[in-house]
Amino acid sequence: MSEATAEGNEPPVGEGGPSIDREQPWDAELFSMRNLLIFLSLFFWGWVIFYAQTQLIPRGQYAIVFLGAILELYVLTEMMEMAGGGRADIVGDFKKVYGPGNRLEAAILTFSAIDVAVTCTYLAYNFNRLITGVGRAEQYEYVMAAAFTIVMIYLTWRSFGGTFLAVVILGFAYGFFGMYAPGPLEHGGLGVERILRTVVIGLDGFFGFLTKLVAAWIALFLLYAGFLKGYGAFDLIMRLAFRSVKYIDSGIAQTAVLASAVIGSVNGSQTANAGMTGSFTIPLMKRNGIEPETAGAIEAVASTSGQVLPPVMGAAAFIMASLINGVTYADVIVAGLIPAAILCVTIFIAVHYVSVPQLDETNPGNLVTDTMPRAEFATEIIKYGFPLAVLIYRLGIEQVTVMTAALWTTGAMLFMGISMPLIGALLGLTDESPFEALKRTLWETLDGAREGVIVLAPVTIILAAINGVVDILTATGVPTAISLTLMDLSGGMLWLAAILAMIICIILGLGMPTTASYTIVALLIAPTMTNQFMLPQFASHFFVFYAAILAGLTPPIATCVAVACGIAGGDFWETCLEGIKISAPLFILPFVFVYHPEIVSAEFGAETFLSGGLALIGAVSMIHGINYVFTFDRLVTLSARVTLSVLGVLAMVHPNRLVQFGAVAVVIALYVLQTLIGRPDPVGVFRSVFSRSDSAPVEKSA
Repeated sequence: MSEATAEGNEPPVGEGGPSIDREQPWDAELFSMRNLLIFLSLFFWGWVIFYAQTQLIPRGQYAIVFLGAILELYVLTEMMEMAGGGRADIVGDFKKVYGPGNRLEAAILTFSAIDVAVTCTYLAYNFNRLITGVGRAEQYEYVMAAAFTIVMIYLTWRSFGGTFLAVVILGFAYGFFGMYAPGPLEHGGLGVERILRTVVIGLDGFFGFLTKLVAAWIALFLLYAGFLKGYGAFDLIMRLAFRSVKYIDSGIAQTAVLASAVIGSVNGSQTANAGMTGSFTIPLMKRNGIEPETAGAIEAVASTSGQVLPPVMGAAAFIMASLINGVTYADVIVAGLIPAAILCVTIFIAVHYVSVPQLDETNPGNLVTDTMPRAEFATEIIKYGFPLAVLIYRLGIEQVTVMTAALWTTGAMLFMGISMPLIGALLGLTDESPFEALKRTLWETLDGAREGVIVLAPVTIILAAINGVVDILTATGVPTAISLTLMDLSGGMLWLAAILAMIICIILGLGMPTTASYTIVALLIAPTMTNQFMLPQFASHFFVFYAAILAGLTPPIATCVAVACGIAGGDFWETCLEGIKISAPLFILPFVFVYHPEIVSAEFGAETFLSGGLALIGAVSMIHGINYVFTFDRLVTLSARVTLSVLGVLAMVHPNRLVQFGAVAVVIALYVLQTLIGRPDPVGVFRSVFSRSDSAPVEKSA
């Protein structure tokens, strides 16, 4: 990070400021490691698209080839980073990789690449014999499986560090040493051979349903996300956010919310998203007066909220659709709309409350120096809007399979990404010639394919590792043990079981991306909520989904906050506190699914909208009580904050409608009272959001 960025003094867009990296991906040196990665990425995506069109081989066999290919590309990516980006000739690049200081690391990566190639080729070739389980496994197969397991553990550590490595190792250790586990978690222990059959030789484990899901569904959506980045969707999002500064006092801070939420919805990792979008939104907020802790908290919360936004929901929507019996992907998206809307509205208000007192007077014209003509801006909207419309139409109206919809959406993005700039150049809407436009878009296409692989590889690795751990835990019978333990500790009381389940979900979600954390809790906790407490499946799965992503905001780990405050240069604990204050309703919303499951029923009826409306009012009451800048004395302010927060929780969660309506009535009465006695009123927030006021600015808080 440059000194200017670290101090929050980065230049505006158009002068090296916050904008997506649009560098030419293809180097002048033809035979470089970087160009090799681009070529292999194109070949890989060609294979993925070919399978999506034809499905000539069984999905399990395709998943083996897919996992092997993406692991090889990941190893090449890591070697390219060791070579400083891989821009020299390929011989020079490999000399850097195997140079002094890198030899041990390079040797391990080389062994990993060879082992992956041998193992996946063997398993794919012998797929029919292995899938039927005919005959006993040979000794050399166990050796091969053991080596591949070690490689997977190493690549998992390399991708996600020590926290998740501990989860994987503990999962394997529990499977082997289960006879020493306490109480109901005790089991007879799985032998080494059974563990290896479970995770490799039996073609489950690392090659199980999650890997098949990534190969068939998620991969194409991440290629779509790669094209979005390559074609400059990030630039358009930032321009829309910057334009909002003309109309919204908190527009600078809302930039982080918009950018992080949109990108995070397809990213699949709130922590990675905080690092990617926070690298420019946080310095932008700091440069305009927002404190480092507040800027880091806003980015962390925005990245987390993006994980629950339809239509992708951080890729968890695909997994949820595959785990819940009798529902489609479209049902999952519909079920998630109202909770996502509640979260977006409350975070919008909370960010406005905490940012406006800190923001300097900002001239929106200083944020963007290279203004985009209206005609070009319109073509950009069409370029990115059409593929999204294709996705909605194919999934929501025609109700085709997710693989088919992903294929059409990616194809539409590829077509629009190349054709729209060319059409704009032919019509004279841009300053480029048609040849220059075509050349630029081809470079962007290459960059998008490479970016898709870079994003896909860690997601595939962690889901394959999670699949192995989950299969081991399932073989030990731990889901049943957790169910019995949860029932025993809660004494059959739903509220206590829900609190305990949330704590377990947060613990299990520590240090993991959305897809991995949701998968674990969906398989271990959600069945208990459904089978023991008779919750509908959607309610159980959305409960654990929302609870699991809270791990990124909950200290002492709070990985998402850690990344954001690292960029902001703020205090970790103060950033955590700010993040919890902004996202407070997110900690209560899962309990709404428990006591009012109609809110995630995938059916829009009177009860659904009533529960959603009450939850929204309650969430806004919480935000107002926690974050609004009251001007009462300390005792009255504290009483108001506590009262509004408690009433908000009751309005959101309480199972009795009379109590909910009573809480809402008291909230409205307090709101009116606050207005009548001449104190700063909440209505002013909405007036200032949509119009500039001539009144004096809010005095900065200490």
